[in-house]
Amino acid sequence: MLYHFLYPLHTEISFLNVFQYITFRTIYGSLTAFLMCFILGPWVIKKLSKMQIGQYIRNDGPKSHLNKSGTPTMGGILIISSILVSTLLWVDLKNYYIWIVLLIAVAYGLIGFIDDYLMQVKKQSKGLSAKCKLVLQTVFALIAGVLLYKYPDFDTTVTIPFFKNIAPDLGISYIVFAALVIVGTSNAVNLTDGLDGLVTGPLIIASVTYMFFAYVAGHYKIAHYLQINYVPGCGEITVFCGALAGASLGFLWFNAYPAQIFMGDVGSIPLGGILGTIALITKQEVLLVLVGGLFVIEALSVIFQVGFYKITKGQRIFKMAPLHHHFEIKGWAEPKVIVRFWIIAITLALISMSTLKLR
Repeated sequence: MLYHFLYPLHTEISFLNVFQYITFRTIYGSLTAFLMCFILGPWVIKKLSKMQIGQYIRNDGPKSHLNKSGTPTMGGILIISSILVSTLLWVDLKNYYIWIVLLIAVAYGLIGFIDDYLMQVKKQSKGLSAKCKLVLQTVFALIAGVLLYKYPDFDTTVTIPFFKNIAPDLGISYIVFAALVIVGTSNAVNLTDGLDGLVTGPLIIASVTYMFFAYVAGHYKIAHYLQINYVPGCGEITVFCGALAGASLGFLWFNAYPAQIFMGDVGSIPLGGILGTIALITKQEVLLVLVGGLFVIEALSVIFQVGFYKITKGQRIFKMAPLHHHFEIKGWAEPKVIVRFWIIAITLALISMSTLKLR
Protein backbone atom coordinates (compact mmCIF):
# COMPACT_ATOMS: atom_id res chain seq x y z
CA MET A 1 0.00 0.00 0.00
CA LEU A 2 2.81 2.39 0.85
CA TYR A 3 4.33 1.71 -2.56
CA HIS A 4 1.08 2.66 -4.32
CA PHE A 5 0.37 5.67 -2.11
CA LEU A 6 3.82 7.19 -1.84
CA TYR A 7 5.76 6.30 -4.97
CA PRO A 8 3.40 8.24 -7.31
CA LEU A 9 4.33 11.36 -5.31
CA HIS A 10 8.03 11.08 -6.18
CA THR A 11 7.68 13.67 -8.95
CA GLU A 12 6.85 16.25 -6.26
CA ILE A 13 8.87 14.83 -3.36
CA SER A 14 12.09 13.41 -4.80
CA PHE A 15 12.89 11.40 -1.65
CA LEU A 16 9.93 9.12 -2.33
CA ASN A 17 11.74 7.84 -5.40
CA VAL A 18 13.38 5.25 -3.09
CA PHE A 19 10.11 3.30 -3.12
CA GLN A 20 10.84 2.08 -6.63
CA TYR A 21 13.83 0.11 -5.34
CA ILE A 22 13.19 -3.47 -4.30
CA THR A 23 16.18 -3.42 -1.96
CA PHE A 24 14.79 -0.45 -0.01
CA ARG A 25 11.36 -2.02 0.36
CA THR A 26 12.89 -5.37 1.32
CA ILE A 27 14.87 -3.81 4.17
CA TYR A 28 11.89 -1.96 5.58
CA GLY A 29 9.55 -4.86 4.96
CA SER A 30 11.90 -6.99 7.06
CA LEU A 31 12.07 -4.39 9.81
CA THR A 32 8.28 -3.95 9.83
CA ALA A 33 7.67 -7.68 10.25
CA PHE A 34 10.42 -7.95 12.88
CA LEU A 35 9.06 -5.05 14.95
CA MET A 36 5.52 -6.39 14.79
CA CYS A 37 6.64 -9.71 16.24
CA PHE A 38 8.99 -8.10 18.74
CA ILE A 39 6.44 -5.56 20.04
CA LEU A 40 3.34 -7.76 19.98
CA GLY A 41 5.13 -10.90 21.21
CA PRO A 42 4.72 -10.29 24.98
CA TRP A 43 1.02 -9.45 24.54
CA VAL A 44 0.40 -12.58 22.44
CA ILE A 45 2.22 -14.77 24.98
CA LYS A 46 0.18 -13.29 27.81
CA LYS A 47 -3.07 -13.69 25.86
CA LEU A 48 -2.39 -17.32 24.94
CA SER A 49 -1.40 -18.12 28.54
CA LYS A 50 -4.61 -16.55 29.81
CA MET A 51 -6.62 -18.66 27.37
CA GLN A 52 -4.68 -21.73 28.59
CA ILE A 53 -3.49 -22.55 25.08
CA GLY A 54 -0.43 -24.52 26.13
CA GLN A 55 1.73 -27.13 24.46
CA TYR A 56 0.92 -30.77 25.18
CA ILE A 57 4.03 -32.91 25.66
CA ARG A 58 3.91 -36.63 24.85
CA ASN A 59 5.03 -38.99 27.61
CA ASP A 60 6.96 -41.15 25.11
CA GLY A 61 9.20 -38.25 24.06
CA PRO A 62 12.48 -37.11 25.63
CA LYS A 63 11.99 -36.67 29.38
CA SER A 64 13.68 -33.26 29.27
CA HIS A 65 10.66 -31.94 27.38
CA LEU A 66 8.15 -32.63 30.13
CA ASN A 67 8.86 -29.27 31.79
CA LYS A 68 7.74 -27.53 28.58
CA SER A 69 4.17 -28.64 29.08
CA GLY A 70 1.85 -25.64 29.17
CA THR A 71 4.16 -23.31 27.21
CA PRO A 72 1.92 -21.09 25.04
CA THR A 73 1.57 -22.36 21.49
CA MET A 74 -0.15 -21.18 18.28
CA GLY A 75 2.44 -18.39 18.07
CA GLY A 76 2.44 -18.91 14.32
CA ILE A 77 -0.53 -16.53 14.25
CA LEU A 78 1.90 -13.76 15.16
CA ILE A 79 4.40 -14.76 12.45
CA ILE A 80 1.85 -15.08 9.64
CA SER A 81 0.06 -11.86 10.64
CA SER A 82 3.35 -9.95 10.64
CA ILE A 83 4.25 -11.32 7.22
CA LEU A 84 0.87 -10.44 5.75
CA VAL A 85 0.81 -6.89 7.13
CA SER A 86 4.39 -6.16 6.13
CA THR A 87 3.88 -7.60 2.65
CA LEU A 88 0.71 -5.61 2.02
CA LEU A 89 2.48 -2.45 3.15
CA TRP A 90 5.66 -2.73 1.12
CA VAL A 91 5.09 -4.77 -2.06
CA ASP A 92 3.67 -3.84 -5.43
CA LEU A 93 0.19 -5.29 -5.02
CA LYS A 94 -0.20 -5.57 -8.79
CA ASN A 95 2.39 -8.33 -8.82
CA TYR A 96 0.84 -11.69 -9.77
CA TYR A 97 3.29 -13.88 -7.86
CA ILE A 98 2.73 -12.07 -4.58
CA TRP A 99 -0.91 -13.10 -4.54
CA ILE A 100 -0.05 -16.75 -5.15
CA VAL A 101 2.29 -16.76 -2.14
CA LEU A 102 -0.33 -14.96 -0.06
CA LEU A 103 -2.92 -17.56 -1.09
CA ILE A 104 -0.72 -20.36 0.26
CA ALA A 105 0.12 -18.37 3.40
CA VAL A 106 -3.55 -17.77 4.25
CA ALA A 107 -4.90 -21.18 3.15
CA TYR A 108 -2.20 -23.22 4.90
CA GLY A 109 -2.41 -20.89 7.88
CA LEU A 110 -6.12 -21.70 8.19
CA ILE A 111 -5.39 -25.45 7.97
CA GLY A 112 -2.86 -25.14 10.78
CA PHE A 113 -5.15 -22.88 12.80
CA ILE A 114 -8.08 -25.32 12.62
CA ASP A 115 -5.82 -28.18 13.66
CA ASP A 116 -4.43 -26.23 16.63
CA TYR A 117 -7.85 -24.81 17.54
CA LEU A 118 -9.44 -28.25 17.80
CA MET A 119 -6.65 -29.50 20.06
CA GLN A 120 -5.77 -26.41 22.10
CA VAL A 121 -9.10 -24.58 22.43
CA LYS A 122 -11.66 -27.36 22.03
CA LYS A 123 -9.32 -29.72 23.94
CA GLN A 124 -9.88 -32.59 21.53
CA SER A 125 -7.32 -35.39 21.73
CA LYS A 126 -6.65 -35.00 18.02
CA GLY A 127 -7.09 -32.07 15.66
CA LEU A 128 -7.59 -32.56 11.97
CA SER A 129 -6.74 -36.07 10.84
CA ALA A 130 -3.52 -36.51 8.90
CA LYS A 131 -5.55 -37.51 5.84
CA CYS A 132 -7.76 -34.41 6.06
CA LYS A 133 -4.75 -32.10 6.41
CA LEU A 134 -3.01 -33.74 3.46
CA VAL A 135 -6.09 -33.46 1.25
CA LEU A 136 -6.58 -29.77 2.09
CA GLN A 137 -2.88 -29.03 1.57
CA THR A 138 -2.94 -30.82 -1.80
CA VAL A 139 -6.05 -28.98 -3.01
CA PHE A 140 -4.60 -25.53 -2.36
CA ALA A 141 -1.18 -26.56 -3.68
CA LEU A 142 -2.81 -27.72 -6.93
CA ILE A 143 -4.62 -24.37 -7.18
CA ALA A 144 -1.28 -22.58 -6.80
CA GLY A 145 0.20 -24.90 -9.44
CA VAL A 146 -2.60 -24.10 -11.87
CA LEU A 147 -2.18 -20.36 -11.28
CA LEU A 148 1.53 -20.62 -12.04
CA TYR A 149 0.94 -22.79 -15.11
CA LYS A 150 -1.69 -20.44 -16.53
CA TYR A 151 0.46 -17.32 -16.12
CA PRO A 152 1.86 -16.47 -19.58
CA ASP A 153 5.25 -15.27 -18.28
CA PHE A 154 5.91 -18.39 -16.22
CA ASP A 155 8.20 -21.12 -17.52
CA THR A 156 7.35 -24.75 -16.73
CA THR A 157 10.92 -25.96 -17.12
CA VAL A 158 12.68 -27.26 -14.02
CA THR A 159 16.17 -25.97 -13.21
CA ILE A 160 18.67 -28.68 -12.30
CA PRO A 161 21.54 -27.42 -10.07
CA PHE A 162 25.06 -27.73 -11.48
CA PHE A 163 23.74 -28.41 -15.02
CA LYS A 164 22.97 -25.33 -17.10
CA ASN A 165 21.94 -27.30 -20.20
CA ILE A 166 19.55 -29.67 -18.43
CA ALA A 167 16.13 -28.12 -17.84
CA PRO A 168 13.24 -30.51 -18.56
CA ASP A 169 9.95 -28.88 -19.52
CA LEU A 170 7.17 -30.57 -17.56
CA GLY A 171 4.34 -28.81 -19.36
CA ILE A 172 0.99 -29.38 -17.67
CA SER A 173 2.65 -31.94 -15.37
CA TYR A 174 4.28 -28.95 -13.67
CA ILE A 175 1.01 -28.48 -11.75
CA VAL A 176 1.45 -31.84 -10.02
CA PHE A 177 5.15 -31.18 -9.50
CA ALA A 178 4.34 -27.81 -7.90
CA ALA A 179 1.84 -29.44 -5.55
CA LEU A 180 4.42 -32.03 -4.48
CA VAL A 181 6.99 -29.32 -3.74
CA ILE A 182 4.57 -27.18 -1.71
CA VAL A 183 2.99 -30.04 0.27
CA GLY A 184 6.32 -31.80 0.79
CA THR A 185 8.04 -28.68 2.12
CA SER A 186 5.11 -27.84 4.37
CA ASN A 187 5.18 -31.25 6.04
CA ALA A 188 8.98 -31.35 6.24
CA VAL A 189 9.02 -28.04 8.14
CA ASN A 190 6.17 -29.25 10.33
CA LEU A 191 8.12 -32.41 11.28
CA THR A 192 11.22 -30.35 12.13
CA ASP A 193 9.30 -28.20 14.61
CA GLY A 194 10.23 -30.01 17.81
CA LEU A 195 12.85 -27.99 19.70
CA ASP A 196 13.08 -24.36 20.80
CA GLY A 197 13.99 -22.31 17.74
CA LEU A 198 14.98 -25.36 15.69
CA VAL A 199 12.65 -24.45 12.82
CA THR A 200 12.84 -20.68 13.16
CA GLY A 201 16.60 -20.42 12.65
CA PRO A 202 16.76 -22.48 9.42
CA LEU A 203 13.68 -20.66 8.13
CA ILE A 204 15.51 -17.35 8.48
CA ILE A 205 18.50 -18.84 6.65
CA ALA A 206 16.33 -20.28 3.86
CA SER A 207 14.30 -17.09 3.43
CA VAL A 208 17.46 -14.96 3.16
CA THR A 209 18.85 -17.41 0.60
CA TYR A 210 15.69 -17.24 -1.48
CA MET A 211 15.65 -13.48 -1.04
CA PHE A 212 18.89 -13.48 -2.99
CA PHE A 213 17.57 -15.96 -5.58
CA ALA A 214 14.39 -13.91 -6.10
CA TYR A 215 16.34 -10.72 -6.65
CA VAL A 216 18.74 -12.18 -9.22
CA ALA A 217 15.98 -14.12 -11.02
CA GLY A 218 13.94 -10.94 -11.34
CA HIS A 219 16.84 -8.87 -12.67
CA TYR A 220 17.35 -9.48 -16.39
CA LYS A 221 21.04 -8.53 -16.59
CA ILE A 222 22.10 -10.46 -13.47
CA ALA A 223 20.04 -13.51 -14.43
CA HIS A 224 21.58 -13.47 -17.92
CA TYR A 225 25.09 -13.11 -16.47
CA LEU A 226 24.59 -16.02 -14.06
CA GLN A 227 22.86 -18.05 -16.79
CA ILE A 228 19.77 -18.72 -14.69
CA ASN A 229 16.09 -18.41 -15.57
CA TYR A 230 14.93 -14.82 -15.81
CA VAL A 231 11.47 -14.60 -14.24
CA PRO A 232 9.77 -11.25 -14.99
CA GLY A 233 8.12 -9.91 -11.82
CA CYS A 234 9.94 -12.36 -9.55
CA GLY A 235 11.96 -9.53 -8.01
CA GLU A 236 8.98 -8.49 -5.94
CA ILE A 237 9.18 -11.82 -4.11
CA THR A 238 12.40 -10.45 -2.60
CA VAL A 239 10.28 -8.13 -0.46
CA PHE A 240 8.13 -11.04 0.67
CA CYS A 241 11.22 -13.06 1.60
CA GLY A 242 12.40 -10.09 3.63
CA ALA A 243 9.11 -10.03 5.53
CA LEU A 244 9.40 -13.79 6.12
CA ALA A 245 12.94 -13.41 7.47
CA GLY A 246 12.01 -10.40 9.62
CA ALA A 247 8.95 -12.06 11.15
CA SER A 248 10.90 -15.26 11.86
CA LEU A 249 13.70 -13.25 13.48
CA GLY A 250 11.23 -11.36 15.67
CA PHE A 251 9.55 -14.59 16.71
CA LEU A 252 12.93 -16.19 17.47
CA TRP A 253 13.44 -13.58 20.20
CA PHE A 254 10.72 -15.37 22.19
CA ASN A 255 11.12 -18.85 20.68
CA ALA A 256 14.85 -19.20 21.45
CA TYR A 257 15.84 -21.66 24.18
CA PRO A 258 14.18 -21.74 26.66
CA ALA A 259 11.14 -20.92 24.55
CA GLN A 260 8.43 -18.63 25.88
CA ILE A 261 6.16 -19.57 22.99
CA PHE A 262 5.85 -22.23 20.27
CA MET A 263 4.58 -21.62 16.74
CA GLY A 264 2.29 -24.66 16.50
CA ASP A 265 0.84 -26.01 13.25
CA VAL A 266 -0.59 -22.57 12.46
CA GLY A 267 3.02 -21.52 11.96
CA SER A 268 4.96 -24.54 10.70
CA ILE A 269 2.43 -25.68 8.08
CA PRO A 270 2.08 -22.34 6.23
CA LEU A 271 5.76 -21.38 6.59
CA GLY A 272 6.81 -24.58 4.86
CA GLY A 273 4.19 -24.07 2.17
CA ILE A 274 5.40 -20.51 1.62
CA LEU A 275 9.00 -21.68 1.24
CA GLY A 276 7.98 -24.29 -1.33
CA THR A 277 5.96 -21.74 -3.32
CA ILE A 278 8.85 -19.26 -3.37
CA ALA A 279 11.16 -22.01 -4.64
CA LEU A 280 8.79 -22.62 -7.54
CA ILE A 281 8.44 -18.95 -8.46
CA THR A 282 12.18 -18.30 -8.40
CA LYS A 283 12.75 -21.41 -10.57
CA GLN A 284 15.01 -22.92 -7.93
CA GLU A 285 12.67 -25.81 -7.18
CA VAL A 286 15.17 -28.67 -7.05
CA LEU A 287 17.68 -26.53 -5.18
CA LEU A 288 15.18 -26.38 -2.32
CA VAL A 289 16.38 -29.89 -1.42
CA LEU A 290 19.73 -28.27 -0.60
CA VAL A 291 18.55 -24.91 0.79
CA GLY A 292 16.03 -26.67 3.01
CA GLY A 293 18.28 -29.70 3.42
CA LEU A 294 17.80 -29.77 7.17
CA PHE A 295 14.03 -30.08 6.73
CA VAL A 296 14.57 -32.84 4.16
CA ILE A 297 16.86 -34.77 6.51
CA GLU A 298 14.34 -34.51 9.35
CA ALA A 299 11.48 -35.68 7.13
CA LEU A 300 13.51 -38.58 5.72
CA SER A 301 14.46 -39.68 9.23
CA VAL A 302 10.75 -40.12 10.00
CA ILE A 303 10.04 -41.92 6.71
CA PHE A 304 12.98 -44.30 7.14
CA GLN A 305 12.17 -44.92 10.79
CA VAL A 306 8.53 -45.80 10.12
CA GLY A 307 9.35 -47.88 7.04
CA PHE A 308 12.13 -49.83 8.77
CA TYR A 309 9.95 -50.38 11.84
CA LYS A 310 7.18 -51.91 9.72
CA ILE A 311 9.50 -54.03 7.56
CA THR A 312 11.48 -55.44 10.51
CA LYS A 313 8.42 -55.64 12.78
CA GLY A 314 9.71 -53.54 15.63
CA GLN A 315 13.32 -52.57 14.98
CA ARG A 316 14.46 -48.96 14.65
CA ILE A 317 17.20 -47.09 12.78
CA PHE A 318 17.22 -44.15 15.19
CA LYS A 319 16.59 -44.05 18.92
CA MET A 320 13.68 -41.73 18.10
CA ALA A 321 12.47 -39.76 15.09
CA PRO A 322 12.56 -37.00 13.91
CA LEU A 323 16.34 -36.92 13.95
CA HIS A 324 16.73 -34.13 16.52
CA HIS A 325 15.17 -36.39 19.17
CA HIS A 326 17.70 -39.12 18.33
CA PHE A 327 20.58 -36.85 19.33
CA GLU A 328 18.75 -35.69 22.45
CA ILE A 329 18.34 -39.26 23.64
CA LYS A 330 22.01 -39.88 22.85
CA GLY A 331 22.82 -37.21 25.43
CA TRP A 332 23.22 -33.98 23.47
CA ALA A 333 21.85 -30.97 25.34
CA GLU A 334 18.95 -29.32 23.54
CA PRO A 335 20.81 -26.03 22.83
CA LYS A 336 23.69 -28.04 21.30
CA VAL A 337 21.32 -29.91 18.96
CA ILE A 338 19.68 -26.64 17.91
CA VAL A 339 22.88 -24.70 17.22
CA ARG A 340 24.55 -27.59 15.40
CA PHE A 341 21.48 -28.04 13.20
CA TRP A 342 21.58 -24.29 12.47
CA ILE A 343 25.24 -24.67 11.43
CA ILE A 344 24.21 -27.43 9.03
CA ALA A 345 21.48 -25.18 7.61
CA ILE A 346 23.95 -22.31 7.06
CA THR A 347 26.46 -24.64 5.38
CA LEU A 348 23.80 -26.03 3.02
CA ALA A 349 22.61 -22.50 2.18
CA LEU A 350 26.14 -21.43 1.27
CA ILE A 351 26.60 -24.48 -0.94
CA SER A 352 23.27 -23.79 -2.66
CA MET A 353 24.28 -20.21 -3.43
CA SER A 354 27.53 -21.45 -4.95
CA THR A 355 25.54 -23.38 -7.54
CA LEU A 356 24.75 -20.10 -9.30
CA LYS A 357 28.31 -20.15 -10.62
CA LEU A 358 28.90 -23.91 -10.68
CA ARG A 359 26.99 -24.66 -13.85
